[in-house]
Amino acid sequence: MNKAQLIDAIADSANLTKADAKKALDAFVESTTKALKKGDRVALVGFGSFSLTKRNARTGRNPQTGKPITIAAKKVVKFKPGSELSNTVQ
Repeated sequence: MNKAQLIDAIADSANLTKADAKKALDAFVESTTKALKKGDRVALVGFGSFSLTKRNARTGRNPQTGKPITIAAKKVVKFKPGSELSNTVQ
């Protein structure tokens, strides 16, 4: 499902116009991004939680040459599904 399909599904499910559904989705993405940037955790009960994790620097290999390279440390977003979501998709 891409963003346009998700907007259509939200509009149908919540009885909103597509424009309102797009605004709601964009607001959710923006709010979640801001919270994660501050280091906060975003938890949606039953759905899951988004959090920020630090990935340490490590050594990798250049696939073309086979030479070792250093991969820099960085922060990554982690999603942990909630129990309801896990049980529903199984």
